[in-house]
Amino acid sequence: MWIAFVIWGGIGLVLCGIGISAWRSEKPAGFYTGVKPPEVRDVRGYNRAVAVLWFAYAALFVLLGLPFLLEVRNKAWLILPILGTVAASFGLLIGYHFILQRYQKR
Repeated sequence: MWIAFVIWGGIGLVLCGIGISAWRSEKPAGFYTGVKPPEVRDVRGYNRAVAVLWFAYAALFVLLGLPFLLEVRNKAWLILPILGTVAASFGLLIGYHFILQRYQKR
C-alpha cells in the first residue's frame, strides 16, 4: 500500500504547488477553472489567503491518505480517505467563499 500513499502524497504536492502559485502571483489568483478571477481590494492579502487555504487543504489531503500505510486485514479503513476528501473539498469551497466575501470589491 506504500505505492498508493506515494501517489496520494504526489497529488498533495500538486495541491501545494497550486498554493505556491497563488502566493507568488502578482494578479488575483483564480480559484475556479475557466472563471475570471474576481476584482479584489487587496490583491496581496487575497492571494495569501487563497494560498493558505490551498496549503491547509493539501496538508489535510495527505493526512487523509495515512490509512493507506496501515497493513490491516479490514480494508474498511480505506473508505476514510474517500469520504474525508469529499468533506474537505466542501470545506475548501466554503473557505474560499469566506475569503471572497472579505476581499471582493463591492
